[in-house]
Amino acid sequence: MKYKDFECVEFEFEGKKATVVFPEKEGEKSAFILKTEYFQAFPETEIMLLERGHYLGFIENDNRWGTDADLERKADFIKFVSEKYNISGGCVPVGMSCGGIFAIKLAARYPELIACVYADAPVVNYMSCPCGFGRSSAFNEDHSEIMNALSLTEIGDLLSYRDMPLDNIHKLIENRIPLLLVAGDSDEIVPYEENGIYIKKAYENTDIPFEVYIKPGCNHHPHGLEDPAPAADFIERNLK
Repeated sequence: MKYKDFECVEFEFEGKKATVVFPEKEGEKSAFILKTEYFQAFPETEIMLLERGHYLGFIENDNRWGTDADLERKADFIKFVSEKYNISGGCVPVGMSCGGIFAIKLAARYPELIACVYADAPVVNYMSCPCGFGRSSAFNEDHSEIMNALSLTEIGDLLSYRDMPLDNIHKLIENRIPLLLVAGDSDEIVPYEENGIYIKKAYENTDIPFEVYIKPGCNHHPHGLEDPAPAADFIERNLK
C-alpha cells in the first residue's frame, strides 16, 4: 500500500483501524510521528519528516474529545509500533485542532513516551471550542457531541469539567516536554486568545524548548506553516 508515495501498512489494533507509514530510508535517529486526528489533512510537515527518515502513524478514535479509552489505546499503539520497528527517538504527537486535545493529554498522561509535541491551532479550552461561550463560532448552543463523548448529562457538568487540555498543560511543564505551537491570529473556530495563548503563557518563562508561530491574518485553516522546515527542524532537535 502507499501513502503519498511512501510504503504503508494498515491493520486492526485493539479494534481500531491503524496505519503505519515507512520512510524510504531511516535517519540516524528515527521518531514515531503520530497524527492524532484528521490523518490526511494538511500533511506537509509529516511528509517532510518521512523524507527525513521518520515513521508516521495514525489510529482511529472513538471520538475527537480525548477520552480515556482513546488515550490508553494510543499509548499502547505507540509502544507496539516503537518496539516492532525499533524506533528510538520517541513519539511526536502532531495535533491539529481537536487533534491538539489528544496531543496535549497524551503527553501529560504518558510523558515517558513523548519526545516533543506539535500543536497546531489546538483546542485547549472547551468553553471556547466547542461550546462557543467566548469568541469561537464553533457549534455555539449545541453541546451534544462533546457532552455525549464525555458522558456528561448537564451543562453544569461541562462547566465544572476539569480534564480539558487547559488543565493538563502544567503536567507538560513538570515533565519538561518540548512544544511547538502554531496558530492563526484570526482563527474564528479555535481562537488563539482563548486556546493556544494558555500554552504560550505556561511555557514562555521556562527554559523548556518552545517555539510559537502566529500566522497573521490566518483563520483556522490552513494548518501548518507555509514552509514546514522550521516545524520539522524543531522536532528533530528535540527527539529522545
